[in-house]
Amino acid sequence: MSKRDDEQQEDKHSGSAVGGGLLDRRLFLKRGLQFSTVTALAAGDMTAQGEEDAAMPAPAPQAVEPWMRQPGKPFSNYGQPSKYEKNVIRWVAGNPDVPGNGVSWTPFQDLEGIITPNGLHYERHHNGVPRIVPDRHRLVIHGLVEQPLMFTIDQLKRYPLESRICFVECGGNSNASWHKHPTQTAVGYFHGLVSCSEWTGVPLSTILQEAGLKPQAKWLIMHAADAVSLSVSIPVEKAMDDAILALYQNGERVRPENGYPLRLILPGWEGITNVKWLRRIRAVTEPVMSRSETSRYTELLPNGKARQFSFIMEAKSIITSPTIGFQMDGPGLYQISGLAWSGRGRINTVEVSADGGKSWAPAELQEPVLPKCFTRFRIPWQWDGKTAVLQSRAIDETGYVQPSRAAQLKERGTNAYFKFNAIVSWEIASDGYISHVYE
Repeated sequence: MSKRDDEQQEDKHSGSAVGGGLLDRRLFLKRGLQFSTVTALAAGDMTAQGEEDAAMPAPAPQAVEPWMRQPGKPFSNYGQPSKYEKNVIRWVAGNPDVPGNGVSWTPFQDLEGIITPNGLHYERHHNGVPRIVPDRHRLVIHGLVEQPLMFTIDQLKRYPLESRICFVECGGNSNASWHKHPTQTAVGYFHGLVSCSEWTGVPLSTILQEAGLKPQAKWLIMHAADAVSLSVSIPVEKAMDDAILALYQNGERVRPENGYPLRLILPGWEGITNVKWLRRIRAVTEPVMSRSETSRYTELLPNGKARQFSFIMEAKSIITSPTIGFQMDGPGLYQISGLAWSGRGRINTVEVSADGGKSWAPAELQEPVLPKCFTRFRIPWQWDGKTAVLQSRAIDETGYVQPSRAAQLKERGTNAYFKFNAIVSWEIASDGYISHVYE
């Protein structure tokens, strides 16, 4: 294939122009001269702009602000965000009758990159955050093992540690999308029960090998040290694969609301299985059939069968900008940005549409693209000022394609509550107003 053929092939797949304006990964390159002019002006460099730029007036002198004339604040023992970012917070939705039962969402609309700050990681608690004294906390492994073991936190820290950069997503994330009418709220306060961190700890396989699992041990019952005594079952295969006993989150000790002093991390699996405040592991022949795997996290399908132990979080993507709350300042060039993830591995492609799925253009994936981890995608969009519907769809390395909402409803029916991962649509009206719609 010739270079020209390559370019024509790229032209065929890189842009989308059916309504709503043009989507093309190369738009920023095409508009590069204008952006470089702005950059040069900001630097005060008028010497290399050519005759046209030379005729432009020089920028006004910058003011000398008060903070440039006096010493700044002294050191602090633990850094905090600027007071001007005070509105970048988790939105909490709890039960007034049981204050410790509820959730808090990660504010995607205010964040960038792929790593969620520890203080903004989503929360899901059933009976509050336990006030655990780490020196008194123990992890016990027993049941179908050759040698029952008990560890203090300090003993676990002595083992060789490993890190996993991965997302953790509540099975109930985005569940308002099952509703008949689209919810109108900020993207993070709708789809933000998922966050991504670097988790560091002891591979669970190391501890299980030391305890000596018996051949008949097929499941592990994980018990938490919270007031609700949460317990869930996981297959031994996952425990021996990539599970870790996490002691650290993004380099510092795990926060109390995220499982301090010890939590289980199962990359790619639903949040309820990533047990926080882990205190006991019991090896058994079959699952315990606890509340969190019978009355909850089990759903009736249209064919009369039920989904149970559907641990993996399927491929999903969500546009985080522009969405509800974003100010569209008339027609022009905008960046569309968002996040994609899959519990089955790496994200292979994210496609973006500006016309409600009639045509698609591939977005750029920001490196690194890691398995079972957030992947940031971006694509320039030349908005023509007409009504447009923005969508994104993720395709992971297994070939799984994020479904439309109609396809997911057909498969899962109207009784569904968990694991919504269908395409989400944002309508941009001609006046710039943004709303959540169903397509």
